[in-house]
Amino acid sequence: MHNTIISAQRLLAEYTQAWVLLDCRFSLEDPSQGEQQYRAAHLPGAHYMHFDYHLSGVKTGSNGRHPLPDAQRLAVDFGAQGVGPKTQVVTYDDSGGMFAARAWWLLRWLGHEHVAVLDGGLSAWLDAGGKTESSPPARHTQRFALRPKLASSVSVSDVEANLETARFTVVDARSPERFRGQNETLDPAGGHIPGALNRFYRDNLGPDGCFKSPERLRQEWQNLLGRESSGLNIVHQCGSGVTACVNLLAMEIAGLSGSRLYPGSWSEWCANPAHPISTE
Repeated sequence: MHNTIISAQRLLAEYTQAWVLLDCRFSLEDPSQGEQQYRAAHLPGAHYMHFDYHLSGVKTGSNGRHPLPDAQRLAVDFGAQGVGPKTQVVTYDDSGGMFAARAWWLLRWLGHEHVAVLDGGLSAWLDAGGKTESSPPARHTQRFALRPKLASSVSVSDVEANLETARFTVVDARSPERFRGQNETLDPAGGHIPGALNRFYRDNLGPDGCFKSPERLRQEWQNLLGRESSGLNIVHQCGSGVTACVNLLAMEIAGLSGSRLYPGSWSEWCANPAHPISTE
């Protein structure tokens, strides 16, 4: 069972048709791009999961740019792609794992343990000699039943209360510039949640686009959080609950398990003018 990441070499060696591959490529600038790329070439047998349609919910204007989808609807979507109770799932993208990690987290949120992100994404697969195809895969629908969550989240009210109680530490996955309120182009206000720490999600990756070693990740995260910290008192956020999943995955790889996600993230927080904002 693979439940964090899997290398392209291991995927080539171990893949069977009982596994389900999910192509999660997407572009925030052009929402149709990922599906077009999938139709042109994808990993053999892979199914496409659209970030807006499958991996996000309905926006209200105050719940963030990419709220969580309805759990029951998402379970049906995963079942339609052939994901059953014991299916090994591998997710991949070409964006440093940001969309693949979101799908990984959502599957765990629904109670599915057998899911891993392809380390290095599509480029690592091609570099390892993996082939692609353009033909649509055969579909073998499964019943995907909801089970006890393996990943948990916090609400905006939890984050509001934490400003006073400081029961957990918020880690922001956005770039240092956006964290400081500079060059903000996606959300109406710049800055960060008061008290939050900053860990740019790409800092978890090496020059090859693959995750750093578990030992290196553990050292870097402990340097940020304190050596006595565990994942249990950490809440991850970003702009809209996407790249935060990369930080959450990195902590799992490092053995610092149990951290949570704030799905609404900065886009939900700054939508409320009553919320305090920090730029320091």
